Amino acid sequence: MRLLHTSDWHLGRSFHRVALLDAQAAYLDHLVATVRDREVDAVLVAGDVYDRAVPPLAAVELFDTALHRLAALGVPTVMISGNHDSARRLGVGAGLIDRAGIHLRTDPAGCGTPVLLTDAHGDVACYGLPYLEPALVKDSLGAGKAAHESVLSAAMDQVRADLARRAPGTRSVVLAHAFVAGGEPSDSERDITVGGVAAVPAGVFDGVDYVALGHLHGSQRVSERVRYSGSPLAYSFSEADHRKTMWLIDLDARGAVTGERVDCPVPRPLARLRGRLDALLEDPVLERHRNSWVEATLTDPSRPADPMARLATRFPHTLSLVFDPERDPEDPLASYAQRLEGRDDHQIAEDFVAHVRGGSGPDESERAVLRAAFDDVRVDDGVREVSR
Repeated sequence: MRLLHTSDWHLGRSFHRVALLDAQAAYLDHLVATVRDREVDAVLVAGDVYDRAVPPLAAVELFDTALHRLAALGVPTVMISGNHDSARRLGVGAGLIDRAGIHLRTDPAGCGTPVLLTDAHGDVACYGLPYLEPALVKDSLGAGKAAHESVLSAAMDQVRADLARRAPGTRSVVLAHAFVAGGEPSDSERDITVGGVAAVPAGVFDGVDYVALGHLHGSQRVSERVRYSGSPLAYSFSEADHRKTMWLIDLDARGAVTGERVDCPVPRPLARLRGRLDALLEDPVLERHRNSWVEATLTDPSRPADPMARLATRFPHTLSLVFDPERDPEDPLASYAQRLEGRDDHQIAEDFVAHVRGGSGPDESERAVLRAAFDDVRVDDGVREVSR
């Protein structure tokens, strides 16, 4: 069976205020053409269809058109909700849409109920695990605690229990939206940390033939059977080195996996340039970035006059300007920036406690309170999105 694994469309998202809807439409044209030309048997969409819980109307129309085109090809599509989606909104009409071969899996209660796909070698049970917010689904899934590993393990227990009741030789596929240990993140994924831990071990998914992951925006293999497709477009300059692709997965009669990366159309390459303004304007090596979307980090010791306008004369698609002046190591501003670099919200909060106490940082119980406060804020945001 040939599967096309994609995820993280983020329909409706822009890139540094540049609208991407045309680029997203071009990608969906490419997806439909790939399904047709490469004789794909089923499409897997591993979450974050939209960029936010209430997407703009143009994004909804684009999504609707894509579903009609896939249904017209007669190729089943299995799709789950991600942490950016409103599961309830995305799942509206799922029962009716199911009859057209578009299988929306947005309800955690359905984790153990597969979409059954069939080829000459028998059935492939395809299980959709929507994004599972630990605090919201712990009780319904019977998980031991509100943590990503616990709720995903509980969901996978349901998957394995259902699979054990099926005919021997039934192949299996799982779609999930999560941060799996070994994956490489970028700056454009929304933080899903709970209790200080975001990543779950890949072993949570043991027992199935292929795991189609979403959430991380770089295409990658956690293992031969566990893969991220990545986002089809870049959504931050941290993705400048990404090769944007989908996975074309062949599942043989025994469940062995082979995969091929299918390149996605790129509206414009990305470039991250760093140096003093005069050097960026004069270096002939940088001419190849004239038509790129550019993030320029200026290292001039003092801020130059009209930097954006001057950069635009050579790089007309400059979108982001960052100042990181070269400083003496003894400069207190330099040392403060160095202390913050690479630190997450929890660490910065703990540093602040140490600062106001004259060097005495929080103890373990105080760290737990800080973690709980950050988790509560994020969960409250999630609840508000679900209820909208």
